[in-house]
Amino acid sequence: MKVFRFYAPGDVRLEDAPEPEAAAGEVKIRVRACSMCGTDVKISTSGHQRIVPPRVMGHEIAGEIVQVGEGVQGWEPGDRVQVIAAIPCGTCDWCARGLQTICPHQVSMGYDYDGGFAPSMVVPATVLAVDGLNRIPDGVGYAEASVAEPFACAINAQEIADVHDGDTVVVVGSGPIGCLHVRLARARGATAVYLVELSRERLDMAAAVVGPDAAICASEVDPVEEVLALTGGRGADVVITAAASGAAQEQALRMVAPRGRISFFGGLPKDRPTITLDSNLVHYKELTIVGANGSSPEHNRKALAMIADGSVPVADLITHRLPLERVAEGIDVVRSGAGIKVTIEP
Repeated sequence: MKVFRFYAPGDVRLEDAPEPEAAAGEVKIRVRACSMCGTDVKISTSGHQRIVPPRVMGHEIAGEIVQVGEGVQGWEPGDRVQVIAAIPCGTCDWCARGLQTICPHQVSMGYDYDGGFAPSMVVPATVLAVDGLNRIPDGVGYAEASVAEPFACAINAQEIADVHDGDTVVVVGSGPIGCLHVRLARARGATAVYLVELSRERLDMAAAVVGPDAAICASEVDPVEEVLALTGGRGADVVITAAASGAAQEQALRMVAPRGRISFFGGLPKDRPTITLDSNLVHYKELTIVGANGSSPEHNRKALAMIADGSVPVADLITHRLPLERVAEGIDVVRSGAGIKVTIEP
């Protein structure tokens, strides 16, 4: 079969590989959809410290079980499943406290295990051990189910930031995760959601789909002034920086209301990880700044349920559906921002 493998920064290849078989404790799936995100672009360009090449990429995975390994119970061929990306150990102190997203022993599909840019793949026993293989609800397509993984990350962030009824929310970044944040904030009861983006083209594309209450192009206007104007000078209750931008994080401190919450969702580049933080703003406005890192198996199940009940639709976010042979093209689409969500369908 053909697979898309990472060998080194700048060296990714579509090549032949033997079809895998499920060992004891594992299941084999026929991959039906594996969506892409900015991390796939970063890996293909710069690599990742945890990846030992060659490694089949792809971590937003949905498919159909075709083989069940010895000792696996509760699953059978034909079951439609979504696979978690971040795999906690399930046994450390953090996992025991229900904080699986910060498990220090976490491993990942497409990093430590071969991922979903392939027609077939094996779901390792470590996934099944933490209940990380999820049934796709009836009425949810494979492509939609593959988007559950990034959606789960947004759920984790908004739970930590406590987005709730009556909030005014600002989302900075109009990529797929920013679009998911807009829709999730509404589903959690936000009364107004504003979307901020530097690129006019990307902003218009996203706003046409998710319909924020205001779309603010940060290259044309001062986003802080715009948010303050929209809120009568009060500021937003919650600001989510869904972009790898230190400037956005600094602006969040100035556009948030007193007692507001800020979620640093997008990580910063490793060579520029610091910002200038006016701690007096935090002090006098009594602000809360939180981080968000990945998702747990339970977040993935919540994501699938919200997709299934229609509270957060995702099908219209998928602008490109490409066969495996065009995976490199898909990476270019993500890199350029020419689409919202790209899904590979082997």
